[in-house]
Amino acid sequence: MAAWAVISPSFSAYYVAGNGGQGNPWCDGKNWQANGSLMASEGNLSTITFSAVPAGSYQFKITNGTWDRNWGFTNFDQLHSNIQAIGNGDGNVCFQTTEQQNLTITFDGSAICLQGDGHNELDTADVAVIGVPSEYEGVMLQGFYWDSYTTSNRKYSDTKWATLDANYADAIAEDFDLIWLPPSGYGGGVGYYTKTYSNQGSAWGSKQALRSLIGNLHSKGVKVIADIVINHRQSASGWAQSFTPENFEGYGTWQITSEHICSGDEAFTDSGSDSRSLPHGNADTGDNDGGCRDLDHTSEYVQDYIKAYLNWMRDSMQYDGWRYDMVKGYSGSFVSKYNLSSEPFFSVGEYWDGDASALKMYLQSAKYNTTVFDFCLKFTLNSSIGVGSYSKLKAAGMRSIGLEKYAVTFIDNHDTFERSDNQGSEFIGYNKVLSSNRPKILQANAYLLMMPGTPCVFWPHWYTFRDEIHELIALRKAAGIHNESVVTDESASGSAYSATVNGHNGSIVLRMGSGRDTNVPAGYTLAITGPNMEIYMSAGVNYTPSVITSVNNIELPSSLYRKFMENGHLYIECNGSVYDALGRQIR
Repeated sequence: MAAWAVISPSFSAYYVAGNGGQGNPWCDGKNWQANGSLMASEGNLSTITFSAVPAGSYQFKITNGTWDRNWGFTNFDQLHSNIQAIGNGDGNVCFQTTEQQNLTITFDGSAICLQGDGHNELDTADVAVIGVPSEYEGVMLQGFYWDSYTTSNRKYSDTKWATLDANYADAIAEDFDLIWLPPSGYGGGVGYYTKTYSNQGSAWGSKQALRSLIGNLHSKGVKVIADIVINHRQSASGWAQSFTPENFEGYGTWQITSEHICSGDEAFTDSGSDSRSLPHGNADTGDNDGGCRDLDHTSEYVQDYIKAYLNWMRDSMQYDGWRYDMVKGYSGSFVSKYNLSSEPFFSVGEYWDGDASALKMYLQSAKYNTTVFDFCLKFTLNSSIGVGSYSKLKAAGMRSIGLEKYAVTFIDNHDTFERSDNQGSEFIGYNKVLSSNRPKILQANAYLLMMPGTPCVFWPHWYTFRDEIHELIALRKAAGIHNESVVTDESASGSAYSATVNGHNGSIVLRMGSGRDTNVPAGYTLAITGPNMEIYMSAGVNYTPSVITSVNNIELPSSLYRKFMENGHLYIECNGSVYDALGRQIR
């Protein structure tokens, strides 16, 4: 370690505060306690070592024992640390480890140094080799919403296997390259508290109905993504008294026990648990899930069990890829291992965090062998298009950190759509007023489908606005926009947004907002219009322009108007009058 400058500290004692958790030696198991972990002082140096810290994602700051003064990433000395770190919006030092090791933090009153005694050099041999297609033009559909397995009182149709197979397979194939299905293992309800993976009969339908659906979608060129819930398992009896055995046919039979559950799980810490005295596994490598038993992914048996499950899902059930649920619950290094074993065409993790640097840190831990849902963009869409302002759309989401290739972009999903705190008018997916929120939803989908990343369209949006979303997807594919497309943001203000997006076959110009420029860009023709929005296409984009569906914000049935092109502009004739794309009467 390099020599440290002699600095007289303002305080005689320093502490480490971070994202500790019960059963994990990191920060002595204390969660952001300002005076949680006292550093030992010798001269002007303060040091602390946390022993046998499991693989995982961690954050910390140095404090004076209170939050009155603290030191974080701006004080981090990367040159003399052997673990890479990044900062987040709170200025925390954020890092990840891929193996258990001792971690030592040193502080001289100014600079923070972090040393690990494990193997901290990144092995590049297996980085970014699986689960993320390059320059991929595919579009995904989330083929369900919360409780859409029920057949009564469903606003947007049920999405049981048999319903999708009989009623929607052709329409899905017309628009989408990927479909994300809900958990198909037995667990009751939606399926996120799974009792057994190998029993593929669920609330969504039988194993035979699922196989029929997957086969039908495959015959039409659609790849099917399974929802993989491996952070937690539901016990068969008691808190952790027994678990249902698994039979993955050619991949063996498996029986997990309490020893395969993380030591900090409620089964071993809750005073009301009937399993407190049972053997348990190692500390959790991520966030705890209070509703089920958290699997210990540091166990080689658990790792082999999950690998067998995924390989069986690929070979027997014929799934093409994985959507990993709640990946904050365990280190991303395990997702990399599981993908290297099962070799999915596409992989995406649900890392629920609106901080782009946190998403980047997770991808680093997963060795870039997966994508993640772009929650950063989702929240930006809420606070921009959701409130009628466009200034935040410039380089939004994971595009802001140059990782759009690894972003699955979305507007809403089954969780965000149904949350009781997402009912305000600023939320684009406000579930009781989809029709009255049409302008927001169409603008958000236009942004989603004209930008890089892999867009994931939400079923209620597609069901309600199928014609409009179909046109947007058709234009995206005609232009060849892909997950690495280059974007030039021309303007982003409170009243207008404009950007040019380059695809394999040409480019488009997207303009939105009441203050937008409505002149046709040189070399472009108008392709799609919508509420306060136009999209233009360059020469070479083989797309037939869509119809205008409103004049002066009044929706029009197709029997009352005709469309025509004139000098590169799309016009509508209605009741003897001609209107332009903004609904202005021309003649």
